[in-house]
Amino acid sequence: MLNIMEVHETNQMIEQEKLDVRTITMGISLLDCASDDVDVTCENIYRKITTYAKDLVSTGQAIENDYGIPIVNKRITVTPISLVGASSCKTSEDFVKIAHALDKAAKEVGVDLIGGYSALVSKAMTPAEELLIRSLPQALSETDIVCSSVNVGSTKTGIDMNAVELLGHIIKDIAERTADNDSYGCVKFVAFCNVPDDNPFMAGGFHGVTEGDAVINVGVSGPGVVSRALDAAKGKDFEFLCETIKRTAFKITRVGQLVAQEASRRLGIPFGIIDLSLAPTPAVGDSVGEVLEKIGLEQVGAPGTTAALAMLNDQVKKGGIMASSYVGGLSGAFIPVSEDKNMIDAAASGCLTIEKLEAMTCVCSVGLDMIAIPGDTSAATISGLIADEAAIGMVNQKTTAVRVIPVVGKGVGEMANFGGLMGYAPIMPVNQTSCEAFVTRGGRIPAPIHSFKN
Repeated sequence: MLNIMEVHETNQMIEQEKLDVRTITMGISLLDCASDDVDVTCENIYRKITTYAKDLVSTGQAIENDYGIPIVNKRITVTPISLVGASSCKTSEDFVKIAHALDKAAKEVGVDLIGGYSALVSKAMTPAEELLIRSLPQALSETDIVCSSVNVGSTKTGIDMNAVELLGHIIKDIAERTADNDSYGCVKFVAFCNVPDDNPFMAGGFHGVTEGDAVINVGVSGPGVVSRALDAAKGKDFEFLCETIKRTAFKITRVGQLVAQEASRRLGIPFGIIDLSLAPTPAVGDSVGEVLEKIGLEQVGAPGTTAALAMLNDQVKKGGIMASSYVGGLSGAFIPVSEDKNMIDAAASGCLTIEKLEAMTCVCSVGLDMIAIPGDTSAATISGLIADEAAIGMVNQKTTAVRVIPVVGKGVGEMANFGGLMGYAPIMPVNQTSCEAFVTRGGRIPAPIHSFKN
């Protein structure tokens, strides 16, 4: 039972500290939509999504009004489309038809984004999976709210370097096709290692094959709440600091749990997980970078940044797990450059580099996220970035990812603007020393020895 002090505290977090529920995401299985005819598959997909999710947006708005808790996005995830379209799609253009069906259905029900135009190729690509990957430039440039991901590696299987090499060229092509909008198409694509089945955040969200027919997942935010709480920890030792973060994460997660259970009840769809990631926005005071600086760094990227982030990530998870038995997704602290005001400033000043960000990804959620790089960066270099992050995830048994945007026509020091929650970012320098002979070898990097745990 909540007491009146807890009610006041939650109201303060919402009104003054930018606490929000970042997303209610409905996951929908499309496995039963598959057929031998791509047009029938598209019709089945459209019908199922518009049936299951018809009340998702209105329900989210009603919960906002009833509880006063901002819910920023309403989203949908679906079964990886490479599986759904395997029987009916004989060409890349066939898969693009499905992308249009997803876009149309998502717009019909009014959600902000739909994820799951995806393929899982951590060991090798089937012909259908390769077709979907090759369709990405056309699919992401011709649709508005469809998001895509490709899982190229895992701790159990190793890294599919054929897929990694191909994705370097695909990302370049996506950038070229959306060059008139700062290569925005790349914002809607992410390459993963050890991707989770229940991630409610985009662009990497999809409805895993381990899930049921439909599920409600919720992603919470709250770096502003943590930042404000750390004002009381100034000058205190690490024990006090950790307890402060942990208690704050507990409170944030309880808000998310309330929203998730209420959405589940009203929609008649099972509750899945709470993703308690600290998800920043470009707004002042809603920054993971600010949290790290309040821990004691002059600016993000300074020596000690990785240690501070490791501690923050761990305490967020500990507090969240105490608050809910169903923590999942990614959960921890996100470090997307373009979506975080203090990260943007650190990147612009040169204090935060891609190499430092890579080190930080060893200890936090996800990986190299929302990083704008020069448009003339080679496909091989992009593949090398993906391979490096996949190796970190594979060896450390964690999720890692790469979402980089080679902004066509722009170079280091210029600014790319993606709008809304996606924010803006300075073009960051990338080591251009060639790795082409490495990424073009072909085949698979084998799984590490600790993967053999059967």
